[in-house]
Amino acid sequence: MYQLRYEDVMNDDMASAKDRERMLFDRSIDMLAAAKANGAGSREAIDAGYFTMRLWTTIIDDLGSEENALPKELKAAIISVGIFVLKEIERIRQGESNDYDTLIEITRSIRDGL
Repeated sequence: MYQLRYEDVMNDDMASAKDRERMLFDRSIDMLAAAKANGAGSREAIDAGYFTMRLWTTIIDDLGSEENALPKELKAAIISVGIFVLKEIERIRQGESNDYDTLIEITRSIRDGL
């Protein structure tokens, strides 16, 4: 019978988690690009805003948990970025902004840092 070492399983789980995170960021980027192309009032914009808001809310919640092992300074920095993204999504939703490029750039930067 083949037995896996705990360390190997944990490394695989971490790699899988990073892959899932990348896929979620990729989806957000694609949706934001579609929103930009179709306009702030489009169905694509509504879907992109909702998805990106849920993604960043989940990230912020995870970073705020005791179980998250990232250094406090890094967690605080990412939470600040997330809060900015959430505010910008709300500004777009309210018709006060149409700056999808900044949201796409931020999301790419975070994704590429995984």
